[in-house]
Amino acid sequence: MGLAKTEIFTDSQNEIALFAKAFGHPARVAILEHLFKTNTCVCGDLVNEIGLAQPTISQHLKELKLLGLIKGNVEGTSVCYCIHPENWTKMKAVMHTFLNQDLPKTDCC
Repeated sequence: MGLAKTEIFTDSQNEIALFAKAFGHPARVAILEHLFKTNTCVCGDLVNEIGLAQPTISQHLKELKLLGLIKGNVEGTSVCYCIHPENWTKMKAVMHTFLNQDLPKTDCC
């Protein structure tokens, strides 16, 4: 597979692509929806709620955490996750600006 060559794109373009990656898999969308629905830190019920294997859930949680949209706290032998409010607000602003662009008034195509 070829390199992404992210260095040839602007910081804004790379940021938008990273945020969009969070929504690139339905399991991550389901995890985010569950975290919003519970509105609290979630420790172990994601496997039962989402219906995927623990390693799969862990991989998606890791990806969401790397993207900064969730945060995790160690509680005993488990890690509890919740939405990272500041980063979620930032992501919404960045994506809103990008998605709220208007099409020019032309007869193209």
